[in-house]
Amino acid sequence: MERPALTDRQPSLTLPAHMATLAAPTLASETIAHIGSFEIRNTMIMAWLAMLVLIAIALAARGTGYKLIPGRFQALIELVIESLYDFFQGIFQNHTMTKRFFPLVATMFLFILVANWMGILPGVGTITVMGEHNGHQIAMPLFRSMNADVNMTLTFAMVAVLAAQIVGITTLGILPHARKYFVAPWKKPFLIGTFIGILELVGEFSRILSFSFRLFGNIFAGEVLLVVISFLVPYLLPIPFLGMELFVGVIQAMVFAMLTSVFIVMATISHEDHEEHAVVA
Repeated sequence: MERPALTDRQPSLTLPAHMATLAAPTLASETIAHIGSFEIRNTMIMAWLAMLVLIAIALAARGTGYKLIPGRFQALIELVIESLYDFFQGIFQNHTMTKRFFPLVATMFLFILVANWMGILPGVGTITVMGEHNGHQIAMPLFRSMNADVNMTLTFAMVAVLAAQIVGITTLGILPHARKYFVAPWKKPFLIGTFIGILELVGEFSRILSFSFRLFGNIFAGEVLLVVISFLVPYLLPIPFLGMELFVGVIQAMVFAMLTSVFIVMATISHEDHEEHAVVA
């Protein structure tokens, strides 16, 4: 007997009934409970758990206090923070900018990284609860990787692009920042400048799509891969793929934070400076 097909939902894998514990991943996250009209989704639960992990680590680091001769925990925290700071300093090339934006990009990196790694923990995707859909009782995963939901990655992307726009406005001013996208009628060459401005404006919106679908696609593909491999060879073979997912989780978190930093740096460059750099190049 096979699991009933979800005709009006996103495409999903079909698993035999005896594999119900390996819930087939779907493109849409599942609603586990309601608080009034507010839906509690399985990816949202994982986001809350990832936040709790980071808050617990921060409180533990604060509770131990700063010691001149650090213990192992303090040394580990300092190593992570210093490594991240040096990495982003190489992108910003300015200590003032690094200090200003390091909390934002480092938080993005750590939050995405922890969420990606928690997505391959035992029980994520395999602990299921019964729910009703079209009159059928189906098994839904209680926990699901946060970034396997495009709504989560879209939120990250919007925050990153909006932060870059705010930085551009506060650094350059409203009018100089707007000149990147709109050209005054008396400015020559008007037609070419307008066309380039439209391309720049479209590029800003395309960043949101590329940001969100890059992260979502990689994490969702890994989720599907682990389900398929676990179904075919459930014991030793998934172990190398779990290691690969750990690596992919680091790379995706680093790419997202790095591109956010690059876009922030680009937002601080005025249209005139950009033209001068292009002429020199």
